Amino acid sequence: MRTAAVALLVFAMSASANGQDLESRVKDGYADSNGVRIHYVTLGAGPLVVMIHGFPDYWYTWRHQMDGLADRFQVVAIDQRGYNLSDKPAGVASYDIKLLVGDVIAVIKQLGKDKAIVVGHDWGGIVAWSLAMGAPQFVDKLVILNLPHPRGLSRELATSPAQQKNSAYARRFQADGSEKALTAEGLASWVTDPAARAKYVEAFKRSDFAAMMSYYKQNYPREPYVEDASPLRKVQCPVLAIHGLGDQFLLSPALNNNWEYVEQDYTLVTIPKAGHFVQSDAADLVTRTIRAWLLR
Repeated sequence: MRTAAVALLVFAMSASANGQDLESRVKDGYADSNGVRIHYVTLGAGPLVVMIHGFPDYWYTWRHQMDGLADRFQVVAIDQRGYNLSDKPAGVASYDIKLLVGDVIAVIKQLGKDKAIVVGHDWGGIVAWSLAMGAPQFVDKLVILNLPHPRGLSRELATSPAQQKNSAYARRFQADGSEKALTAEGLASWVTDPAARAKYVEAFKRSDFAAMMSYYKQNYPREPYVEDASPLRKVQCPVLAIHGLGDQFLLSPALNNNWEYVEQDYTLVTIPKAGHFVQSDAADLVTRTIRAWLLR
């Protein structure tokens, strides 16, 4: 009982630190991914957890989860290429999903590990799914936030008028010159906390808007949408999926049958009042859910 009480106290103290300046407590590092420098920050010690952000975002999106896990894990959050302090190679092809997966592998190796618990949101979720399918030896467990399995999304894009309508933003992003419509302030408008939003604006000013659009131009399906008929490579590790049902971009029907793409246990947690940025909208619940699932 005493051990459990101490563990709960440590977690509570860690969670309360969310209001403090995380940037003063993390350690910065860089990994070389075939000549592209990938920036990451790390906090805590223990089994390695690598967190991958989406669009428009950067490593700081994981601040709540880093605080809530660092007493038991080494939690590492990366800047994907094109964002904040990571390199920004030129050319759409520089943002191919295989290269994005290679960036995560480079970080795992840089930290001296053979594999990691991998957590991804949005584009980070696509990278995480792809890593688990294409290089399963690097993934111990998989946590996915608001990104259905690519097969589920492919199915919905091909068959669901609602998903096609709600993916109109992606088609706009695929157009030539789409980056010209972006501003750092506009990209940070989803961040509700004023102090955090100011950090986001500065991070986006250091980022490359054309690179952000290249994720969509290189990897997002294009019309006419068709279901993915390639040979299925099932995920070999346990999966936790968390989905804010208020997401207006990635609709929940794409989650249907995702368990068919996983060989081991698949846990789905839906949060009705959270939107696309579920790690922020329901930060405490997301952190506690991930922690409980990892420590079960």
